[in-house]
Amino acid sequence: MKNIVVITGSPRKNGNSERMANAFIKGAGSKGHRLTTISAADLNIQGCRACDGCYKTGHPCVFADDFNHIAPALLEADVIVFATPLYWFTFPEQIKALIDRFYALMRGDIPFRGTKECMLLVCGADEKAAFAGIVKTYEIMADYLKWKDRGHVIAEKTEEKGDVDKTGILDEIRRLGEEI
Repeated sequence: MKNIVVITGSPRKNGNSERMANAFIKGAGSKGHRLTTISAADLNIQGCRACDGCYKTGHPCVFADDFNHIAPALLEADVIVFATPLYWFTFPEQIKALIDRFYALMRGDIPFRGTKECMLLVCGADEKAAFAGIVKTYEIMADYLKWKDRGHVIAEKTEEKGDVDKTGILDEIRRLGEEI
């Protein structure tokens, strides 16, 4: 049984990326994995300020926002799944700020680098080429953290709420959750 954290990045409730996350959760949950969902858009997380104050207050970050509350789940995860829309060819601000704070987790005593698997689920633009930026960023991040990259799923032409339901991709994502 794996400990899986699914991070969603969209402020749109019941939108396409949330539907993708839920399909993954359904699949993984059917196999008995422990699941935690973190909605980055619902949290108050600022980007890293490069102050190097990590863990000086007993928490990953010296700034008291919601990151310190979710840090234990991230550190304990075996798998981290990013389910996000595409915003200007990359991650939206809400999830990007959370990712930037991974810096603090790398500076603690609990291993963060080289300890996880990861997957990217992303939706939005009309053409696959538009996803090149977010996919490359994800691949570089996975490589840098020495995480096992379990790949990515792209749902193109899914800009309107519910569009992903018409693609058949949710069944693929559910199966990925079952196989993780």
